[in-house]
Amino acid sequence: MANSAGSRKRARQAVKRRARTVALRSMVRTYIKKVNAAVATADYDQAQAAFTKSQPYIDKMVNKGILHKNTAARIKSRLNAKVFALKG
Repeated sequence: MANSAGSRKRARQAVKRRARTVALRSMVRTYIKKVNAAVATADYDQAQAAFTKSQPYIDKMVNKGILHKNTAARIKSRLNAKVFALKG
């Protein structure tokens, strides 16, 4: 356990920060699952709409430091490829 006042404060901040990070990461994972579910139904319009809705949230996680920019780019690229495959 933290002993000094500063380290106790840091421990409290870490708990708050972790709770926020976990919640935001969970939200993004939910959006990704929605896109994958729409792709599984083979409905292009629904999948495209879900993908379009998920993109800004993935980008926001990069700005907040929750996802690395390359990770976000990879996720978006893979989702886009799945959605585009339905079109053909």
